[in-house]
Amino acid sequence: MSAFAIPLTVVGSINADITATTERLPGPGETVGGGTLKRSPGGKGANTAAAAARLGARTRMIGAVGTDPSGAEMVAALRTAGVTVDSIAEVDAETGTALITVDAHGENTIAVCEGANAHVSIDGHDFADDTVLTQLEIPMTVVTALARTVRGFFVVNAAPALPLPAEVVDRADLIIVNESEYAALPQLRSARSVAVTAGAKGSALFARGERIAHAPARSVTPVSTVGAGDAFCAALTIALRAGISAEAALSTANAVGAFAVTDPGARPSFPTLDHFLREADALHAGNGDEKDSK
Repeated sequence: MSAFAIPLTVVGSINADITATTERLPGPGETVGGGTLKRSPGGKGANTAAAAARLGARTRMIGAVGTDPSGAEMVAALRTAGVTVDSIAEVDAETGTALITVDAHGENTIAVCEGANAHVSIDGHDFADDTVLTQLEIPMTVVTALARTVRGFFVVNAAPALPLPAEVVDRADLIIVNESEYAALPQLRSARSVAVTAGAKGSALFARGERIAHAPARSVTPVSTVGAGDAFCAALTIALRAGISAEAALSTANAVGAFAVTDPGARPSFPTLDHFLREADALHAGNGDEKDSK
């Protein structure tokens, strides 16, 4: 069994993505024509779970879908990705939907209609010693309940950026954000461990506001950035829980994120995490032993 086959529970959103790809993003009140339309599985939670399963973790999803046809489609897509779906509830609401616009450079805008995600609950679920990863596209009350309930390794992807209850910040073993989210949430300077992604500048790990590790970004031509952050979260969590060093885990997660942005969908068919770790090791060896500079 791979060292990366850790038990991972993802508690989060499940959406149907409706994506329009256009030459450029429309401005306020503007219509941009010539687009192409695609419908696909999405949701920060579900994207993370699918990535984690494909990367090699033994992944289950806790979330909610509606009774509409989209709900069954979203559950089937997760099952196909290798995710255990027995803990996904079917509720009397429409399945969550994300309306996405992507331009020719891979930049995007996203409007989320939460639908069934507003009804996610952890009542009756046993987390044992699992690693648990959650995001903020579900009610904050659920995230707070997880902080009080989870006894294993607890990870919060604080996206979209919302103020976190102090008990969540204090309890989280790892919080993952991008640089704009980190800037918008000054409370994270007191968190025990925060991973920050910064696009072309790579990613870094902070402990109580002090940078302790950094890994450079991979140079790729992006097709779409939708789902890349979710894949990064899955990869970093799995790598750290498997005992990989902080710098190697960041570098591996950067490689997964770079792979993701070269795919037009939010859920690429990733190789296992072993592949990305070997790739990161080879790149590090080629660059020599670089030390992190504060």
